[in-house]
Amino acid sequence: MTEPLPAARTVFHAAADIALTAAGDQPPLRADAARNRQRLLDVAAELSAEHGTANVTMEAVAAAAGVGKGTVFRRFGDRAGLMLALLDHHEQQIQAAFLMGPPPLGPDAPAMDRLRAFGPAVIHHEHTFRDLYTAVAAHPGRRYNPSYHIKHTHISLLLRESGAPGDIELVAHTLLGYLNTTLDDYLISRRGMSLERLSAGWHELVARLGGGK
Repeated sequence: MTEPLPAARTVFHAAADIALTAAGDQPPLRADAARNRQRLLDVAAELSAEHGTANVTMEAVAAAAGVGKGTVFRRFGDRAGLMLALLDHHEQQIQAAFLMGPPPLGPDAPAMDRLRAFGPAVIHHEHTFRDLYTAVAAHPGRRYNPSYHIKHTHISLLLRESGAPGDIELVAHTLLGYLNTTLDDYLISRRGMSLERLSAGWHELVARLGGGK
């Protein structure tokens, strides 16, 4: 398990205001509704830790929480929505790290150094919680959620700050494509690649596409 990352809500980066965001787009909840939602998430997290994410079903969460199945469905919509909610906390951790954590990942480091540090940080983070990330990735419509867009905005800003050539928007999407949990899990589990090799590959890709050294 990685060390806890700093918690935060909103930070400013360059000229853009990038707010830490949940994996899903949930409206604000009343205090009692928020407590009930958190209780269901705590139960789901415990089931995931004990039995694996693949065995976390809406029915299992309802039974463990002592509520009706309909309550879980009303709160999260479907299982993919539940998985996104579980990812929320983990996403806010990694966002806080690259938006306002210590250098070279966070501010106070040159843009290219931050970009080089970004890939390995995301690779290691998503590998730690790979069961959750791959569960969400199984639903393509949920893959490009707000957390994806904040990463894309961050990479785009770093590319511009470093003076990278080309279509910055497309280059940022290309770089994010390398940080695909499903791909990385395949390369690690089926092709025998190490996290260190994937990190080195990110550095080479950044050098090629970003014009860095």
